[in-house]
Amino acid sequence: MPLTGQVRWGIISTANIARTAFLPGLRAGGGQPLAVASRNRTHAEHFARANGVERAIEGYQNLIDDPDVDALYIPLPNGLHAEWTIRALQARKPVLCEKPLCGTLADTERVLSAARETGTFLWEALVFPFHAQMEQIRRLLADNAIGELREIQSTFQVLLDRPADVRMSRALEGGAGNDLGCYPVRLARELFGAEHESAWATARWGGDGVDVDIQGSLSFPGGRRLLLSCGFGRSFDAFSRLLGTGGQIHISNPFLPGPKDYFDVFAHGAEARRYQARGTEPSFAPAIAHIHAVLRGEQPPRQLAIDTSLGNATALHDLLMPAAAGGA
Repeated sequence: MPLTGQVRWGIISTANIARTAFLPGLRAGGGQPLAVASRNRTHAEHFARANGVERAIEGYQNLIDDPDVDALYIPLPNGLHAEWTIRALQARKPVLCEKPLCGTLADTERVLSAARETGTFLWEALVFPFHAQMEQIRRLLADNAIGELREIQSTFQVLLDRPADVRMSRALEGGAGNDLGCYPVRLARELFGAEHESAWATARWGGDGVDVDIQGSLSFPGGRRLLLSCGFGRSFDAFSRLLGTGGQIHISNPFLPGPKDYFDVFAHGAEARRYQARGTEPSFAPAIAHIHAVLRGEQPPRQLAIDTSLGNATALHDLLMPAAAGGA
């Protein structure tokens, strides 16, 4: 039965991304941050007070079982996504799970099976396909602005210098591929409208046995390809190029665009054109607004995990397994 009124969210864990990305997007998208759960009540209470969340709950299952919670956001470490997403789905609570949906292909398949069996809505928090910038780029490609799209060159780099960060933990299924590589992979699948045929990658290893830098390629039908690099070793960089038979599009930040971001269109025989990314609202806001509309019965669901996440998980598996065999 569709919800009425404001959607009430529960947050499973006090992860930093909940504070910096989810909550601003939730408020811009018109939702209510009702409750946050931690294994430690003191941590939950501190997060709730500092971030304007109404309730602090000890224990993730207690939050899932709270009848006042309409939907759940799960920003746990990758290695915990499968267990708690499945528990939430079995409780018939719609879920927005942080990316990657799971740290392994096998767990991704288990979670998607639970989503299908329960019929419960599940989204993976790769939210950039909802952004206005992506809609502009899709229209330009459909209008043949650069001819046929043949190659995507995409990087995602951040400087990560805290050894204790969960993204440096093999046990928690961290690594640059899972944390960052999922973005270029999703970009290519979104714009090529197909799944990859083959994969190649090489990696540098560090932390607690994770890939801290990876470069590779995915081949797509018709001779198209993605060239990607991602890592934890340098300053923020998400620059991407779309190369076509009649020109190029250069995107300053396709994944987390802000007010200063842009993309340039270089079409053969024409002057370069610059478009602003329209990144004036929090990154999560368009996706959350859509989720609210779905839960109220106002829109059909788009970008559900059952439609989008398996291809990403398969591509990351195909990239990382050969890289691990060659360098771990």
